[in-house]
Amino acid sequence: MDTMKARVLRAVGNLEYCDYPMPEVKPDEVLFKVKACGICGSDIPRIFVNGTYHFPTIPGHEFSGEVVGVGDDKNKELIGTRAAVFPLIPCMKCENCHNGDYEMCKSYDYLGSRSDGAFAEYVRVPVWNLVPIPDNLSFEEAAMTEPAAVALHALRRAQIEVGDNVVIFGPGTIGMLIAQWARAWGARVLLVGTDANNWDFIESMGFTEYCNSSHEDAIAWVKEMTGGVGADIAIEAVGIALTACNCLEAAASGGKVIFVGNPHGDFTFPQNTYWQILRKQLRIFGTWNSSYSDTHKSDWNMVVDAMANGKIDVKKLITHKYDLETMDKGLEIMKNNSEFFAKIMVVND
Repeated sequence: MDTMKARVLRAVGNLEYCDYPMPEVKPDEVLFKVKACGICGSDIPRIFVNGTYHFPTIPGHEFSGEVVGVGDDKNKELIGTRAAVFPLIPCMKCENCHNGDYEMCKSYDYLGSRSDGAFAEYVRVPVWNLVPIPDNLSFEEAAMTEPAAVALHALRRAQIEVGDNVVIFGPGTIGMLIAQWARAWGARVLLVGTDANNWDFIESMGFTEYCNSSHEDAIAWVKEMTGGVGADIAIEAVGIALTACNCLEAAASGGKVIFVGNPHGDFTFPQNTYWQILRKQLRIFGTWNSSYSDTHKSDWNMVVDAMANGKIDVKKLITHKYDLETMDKGLEIMKNNSEFFAKIMVVND
C-alpha cells in the first residue's frame, strides 16, 4: 500500500508524525498535493483539549497546493492546477444548500475535522471545492485564503460603508485581516488589544490608531476617537465575554456589532450592558465561515483577486514556518503563547 507522511491525531494530545495510507480518490475528487497549510487557532483545542469527531483524523483546513491526480478521466485536465481549497463540503440537500448558503449547511463534512485534512503530504479534495490561484500568488499566501475569506465575510455581513468608523476588539490574525479589508473599503480602523498584542508589528502593518486596554479605558478611548459618537461597526474577534460587552458599549446609536471570535466559554452580560442593545437599537450580526460559489463576488474569489492584486497583504502575517516533522514547535508556541506569532504555517517542499 502506498503511504505518505502525515500528522495523525490518534487521541487528545497525540498528534503522531507517521507514515499513513494515501487518500483514496473517488469520482469528482482529486488527489491534492499540499504545499502549505496554516495552523488555525481552532486547531489548538482540537488537538490538545477537545479532540475531533473521530480518531484517527488528520487536522489542517487552511491550505493550498496542486492537483496531481483525479478520480475520473473527465477531470484529468485539472492535473497541474494550483489551487486553494474551501474546506467545507456541503450536503447539497438541505434548505441552506439549496439557497447557496453552503456555510450554513445543516449536515456538512469538513476537511481537517470531520474528514482527513492537510497536515499531510496529500489530501483528497472534491473538484467543487477547488479555487484556482494565479501564478503570481505563492502557495503560502494562497493558504491564507480561508482566514482572509472569514474576515471578509464578517464585514460583508455588517454591510460596511466607506467612511465608517470600525473598531476591532482583538488584533490577532483574523482581527488584522478584518482591519486590512476595512481599510481597503475606505473605513477608518480603530484597534483595541492588550499587553499580549505586538503593537510594533501592528504599526508595521500601517495601523496607528490603537488602544492597549491593559492600561487604558477602551470604551472611553473609542468615544474620544469618534467625537463622543461611538463606532459605526464594533467587531468582537476574541471570543470572551469582556470584549463582547465592550463592543456593545463602544458601538454608536444605531450601530452594528458583529461577533466573529469563537467563544471561550459561556457569556454573561451585565444588565446595563444589555440595555445598550435596546437603548441604542443596535444591530447584532453573527458570522460563520465564508460564502463560496463560482461567481466573482464569492468571498473566496474576492480574496484571491485581492491578494494577487496587492490589496490585501498576507505575507507579513506569516511569522513562522515549519514542516510536518517540526511543526510541534509551532503548536507549542500557539498553545503556550510563548512568543509573538500571527500565522504559523506548515510548508511542504
